[in-house]
Amino acid sequence: QLQLVESGGGLVQPGGSLRLSCAVSGFTLNSYAIGWFRQTPGKEREGVSCISNGGSITNYADSVKGRFTISGDNAKNTVYLQMNNLKPEDTAVYYCAKSIHRVGCTTRLSWYDYWGQGTQVTVSS
Repeated sequence: QLQLVESGGGLVQPGGSLRLSCAVSGFTLNSYAIGWFRQTPGKEREGVSCISNGGSITNYADSVKGRFTISGDNAKNTVYLQMNNLKPEDTAVYYCAKSIHRVGCTTRLSWYDYWGQGTQVTVSS
């Protein structure tokens, strides 16, 4: 059964760090790209970052470039999102998702078909 499970969210002060994990099952990271997205109440879900199958390509939203890093561990079938220098505007529910395509990497929502349940990230003093 294909599944994605996020973890690692929580409450952090501005300037702090968190590492989100996305554990996948039912497929391998070498098969499909994985994306991270976030959503706040009343707003559309937005793409944050993605990593291609095999990890050779990564992309980031302009708002997180230089602060967030996406990586994958094929042995653990897990994708990570390291978030540094967090800002209050990073507060959101973060989701990971599996791409429908086997190559490339984009945070376009239409590329993704399976989603995790989300993990809450709150940046506040």
